[in-house]
Amino acid sequence: MKISELIGKLEEFDEDMDVHFSYDYGDHARTEVAPKIKHVEELGIKYSDYHKMDRIAYEDEEEEKIVVVLST
Repeated sequence: MKISELIGKLEEFDEDMDVHFSYDYGDHARTEVAPKIKHVEELGIKYSDYHKMDRIAYEDEEEEKIVVVLST
């Protein structure tokens, strides 16, 4: 998703609403948890073959791309 797309989606909501991020907790019941977003920052990412998705690049690694990351 691009920043412009995110802004467009967020404009549909009351600006005083809290923002949370959801993910599967990984327990047996497959509970979907939703902690509150606390950080918005630019970080470097790189693809992880092990995880089969992008991950945050370590400080001593060269990132493949700089992105905006929402985190808890």
